[in-house]
Amino acid sequence: MRAVSGTNDKGSIQTDIGQDVIDEAVASVERRMDEGADTAGSETEVEVEVAASESEAAASTPEATPSTEDAAVLRQEVESLRAQLDFSQAKARETLERLKEAHERAKDFQERALRAAADLENYRKRAQKEKEDVQKFGAEKLLKDLLPVMDNMDRALDAASKSTDFDSFQKGVAMTRKSFEDALSRHGVKGFSAKGQPFDPRLHEAIQQVETADVASGHVVYEVARGFHLNDRLVRPAMVVVARAPEVVAPPPAAAAPVGTDSQSSSSEAPQAPADSESSSGGSQ
Repeated sequence: MRAVSGTNDKGSIQTDIGQDVIDEAVASVERRMDEGADTAGSETEVEVEVAASESEAAASTPEATPSTEDAAVLRQEVESLRAQLDFSQAKARETLERLKEAHERAKDFQERALRAAADLENYRKRAQKEKEDVQKFGAEKLLKDLLPVMDNMDRALDAASKSTDFDSFQKGVAMTRKSFEDALSRHGVKGFSAKGQPFDPRLHEAIQQVETADVASGHVVYEVARGFHLNDRLVRPAMVVVARAPEVVAPPPAAAAPVGTDSQSSSSEAPQAPADSESSSGGSQ
């Protein structure tokens, strides 16, 4: 049996109603017939609608099972997507932290590089200034040691102009020279003597050669100027005169014998041969 439970503007609702429901609805209608036709009609319509709704709910229950399974599948997919989203967010946070640390390190390296560059520039400027100061004032200490020598020279000249004592003047000059040599030695300047030494082109500069038998050939006869070292480095070679062996003088030829016998003339001619050879050898030398 089919019954219409009610109508509205959107259309009618139709459903299958059981016999027990119909009987209950009929009984209800009969109980309320005395209360009025209008009231009875409305209540009957409400009861029928309630019964129809219950019947529709009972009929639609088997159809809800597929929806529940779909919801479970969708829930699993949502959970999977949520897990993936959480994992992606965690990875993103981790990557962001690494990028932040890398940025901090890069910033630190940049600051350190700038400081190093500034320090290097300051060091370059300071080294340049020190170099200029050395070029300008490097001889200051040496000059301070040489100024007393100049003072002694002035005193010696003043004393020589007031006194005729040559011996005192000579002693004063010797003392001044000794103080000058001491001042140079404090700065690593040391002189050396070459007289009587073999000629060494690394230490000596020959300005002349003389023939002499007093000194061996190739040795220094006379020292014109002393040589000096500065901390074991040659700053001035000694100017020297070098000895040379004297040339061998040929003996004079023998006197000619008076003309006489042939034997005497032959005997006088015989010794002349070596004399000629000696003179020729002397000319080659």
